[in-house]
Amino acid sequence: MTAPAPAAGAAGAAGVAASGGMLRPPGSEAARGSVAARRFSFWYGAKQALTEIDLDIAPRTITALIGPSGCGKSTFLRAVNRMHDLVPGTRHEGKILLDGRDVYDPSVDPTTLRRRVGMVFQRWNCFPKSIYDNVAYGPRINTSLPRAQLDQIVEASLRRAALWDEVKDRLRQSALSLSGGQQQRLCIARTLANDPEVLLLDEPASALDPIATQKIEELIFELKRELTIVIVTHNLQQAARASDYTAFFYLGRLIEVGSTERMFTAPREERTNSYITGRFG
Repeated sequence: MTAPAPAAGAAGAAGVAASGGMLRPPGSEAARGSVAARRFSFWYGAKQALTEIDLDIAPRTITALIGPSGCGKSTFLRAVNRMHDLVPGTRHEGKILLDGRDVYDPSVDPTTLRRRVGMVFQRWNCFPKSIYDNVAYGPRINTSLPRAQLDQIVEASLRRAALWDEVKDRLRQSALSLSGGQQQRLCIARTLANDPEVLLLDEPASALDPIATQKIEELIFELKRELTIVIVTHNLQQAARASDYTAFFYLGRLIEVGSTERMFTAPREERTNSYITGRFG
């Protein structure tokens, strides 16, 4: 499958996004953002949370991870950008590849990885700073760009997050003054300011009302032109609406993966069919 050419991101236009241990030059973003798991297993202490996951995620697609609570979806999502490095007693086996390179290779800098693979959590976590400072935070600490370029990145990121028109006249106000849905889109804008190639979303709309949820889904669909997106959701209707591919996890294993249309109309595994039709979960 051939992915559409991505639009240039704000920080990418400035040549500041990182790849591996080096800066990516402008124009090098094409066809990047593939993710693959190879016999990936994960443990919290003695408890095994994932067992030999094999999964390919193509660039510029939306992949939904579904399954009952505690089945390993969020564990896998966080493993992609090594969020578990901060959790004592965790370990893994196997590989997770970003553009063919194992993200757990000792030569990979986790901070650089997390700029390339951004993450937005279930509950928005805006900094107690202004709207502008929230979005500018990453570029400020990762680069030494002049103020004019920071202004461009902030505006471009807010536009990409479909928030600019709502906040352009109050950029100096506290981010905490925004509604929940706006704060979640601000968190997405803050992530986009680092010009990632992959965007991980852990139930980004589960705490939002239907109108805010619709805006998040529309935003995700638009961002697919630029990014690889992986979303964990318990909302099967959301997975059916918003994703190109769906992967069903159960008891720490990947049971089945395929196009979303096929998964919801003709799943091959009985466990997948039982979950999708509401017989458990």
